Amino acid sequence: MYFTAEPAPNHRLPLYKTILCVTCALLLVLNGFSLYHNLQSLKGTNALLSQSARVADRLQYLNVLVLDAESSLRGYFISGSETYLGPSKTATTEIENEFNELQTLLAGSPTQLKNLGQLKSLIRRKMSMLQQSIDVYKQGGLAEIVNISRVTDDRATMDEIRLQVVIMTREQNEALSSGSAAFYHEYQKAVLLGIGINALAILVLIMFYQLVRRSFQNRAAVEYALQNANDTLESTVSKRTEQLSVLSRHLISVNEVEKARLARELHDELGANLTSISMDLGAVTQQLAHTQPELAAQLRRAKATLLETVELKRRIVEDLRPSLLDNLGLCAAIESYCEDFARMSSVRCETDVAINIDNREATLTIALFRIVQESLTNILKYARAGMVSVTLKRNEHGLVLRVIDDGIGITEDALQKPMSHGLLGMRERALLLGGTLTVRQGPEGKGTCVEAVIPLPLTPEPEDIDADAEA
Repeated sequence: MYFTAEPAPNHRLPLYKTILCVTCALLLVLNGFSLYHNLQSLKGTNALLSQSARVADRLQYLNVLVLDAESSLRGYFISGSETYLGPSKTATTEIENEFNELQTLLAGSPTQLKNLGQLKSLIRRKMSMLQQSIDVYKQGGLAEIVNISRVTDDRATMDEIRLQVVIMTREQNEALSSGSAAFYHEYQKAVLLGIGINALAILVLIMFYQLVRRSFQNRAAVEYALQNANDTLESTVSKRTEQLSVLSRHLISVNEVEKARLARELHDELGANLTSISMDLGAVTQQLAHTQPELAAQLRRAKATLLETVELKRRIVEDLRPSLLDNLGLCAAIESYCEDFARMSSVRCETDVAINIDNREATLTIALFRIVQESLTNILKYARAGMVSVTLKRNEHGLVLRVIDDGIGITEDALQKPMSHGLLGMRERALLLGGTLTVRQGPEGKGTCVEAVIPLPLTPEPEDIDADAEA
């Protein structure tokens, strides 16, 4: 059966959330344009106010220049000193400069330009009359000036100038008031629009916040459910792993028991039968040695095959349950197996296993022996080693079994997949005894070190007991 992988879902922001985001952005942009428009209006109003103030100042200054010129002329008439004519001499130039400034400031107002033209005529006429008075004074003296002043009305001209200045100032103020009113009206509309935009933006943000909070709550609920599912799965996996580990250790124990039973049956029953057959073949061979030598030769070949079968039976029995393990103990069995390993593999094998272990602990002895057996088998298959060291010692933690080789070492992939190197079975045997088994690099980073630690109560060695007795 083939399974096709489903395409990954295309996660996109929902359309209504996108619309809310775009709406909020547009509202903020609109509010920005409104603010910019208000700033431009304020800038224009400020410019108009500044222009009006400058126009009023220029008009007042024109009035002051005319009055100064007239006053200086009176001082000249009374005293006869031309020093008083200073303001009159500079007034014309300054007045023309002020007219030019006002012409520029009032360029956008035809009405004011018309008023400015009338003001120019009045002031220029006034200045012309002042200049004529100076000429008359120089020719006829003060008496001639008095006679002229009796028949002319200079005050009316000044009143006309003041009135024209007042008119222009009033019109400028009216223009300023009109601009200010228009600005205030626009400002009110802008404020109301800004308030509406901000209120709408706040509403959109609140809606978006509600959506985000709801999405967050949903995600939190999903994460919580996923976490609960993961916890349940981990608990289930842990229970199943423990059950499988218990089952594995049980199967290892049952396997060893069955191997021991089968070894005993092969050794006792099959051994006895083979021995009986060998004795019968020997007796018949002796009887037929003189009468029928050909049959005797066949029987001797059959007996040789029988002896090979007996040797095969012995090897099978030793593989199922080493006899040295039951007869001479764990240390002797390990040393004998290491000697056979070195002889068959041409790999030098050093052992240091001379410790006292109760051979009645069948589960302990067979587990340690199988760990050594499996370790040497892995070394022969994969390590390419030249030397192997097997040590079994007792410390404060219990029994420590180490099998160290100088081969190519074990890779991380092999450690992650221990079943391919038989490490799982060794670990389960160590767990069966309540211990641990670790696999790491050998000394100086060369080769591999398999270490099994089996907790046992610390018991004194026989030498220590004898020393205490002598003391």
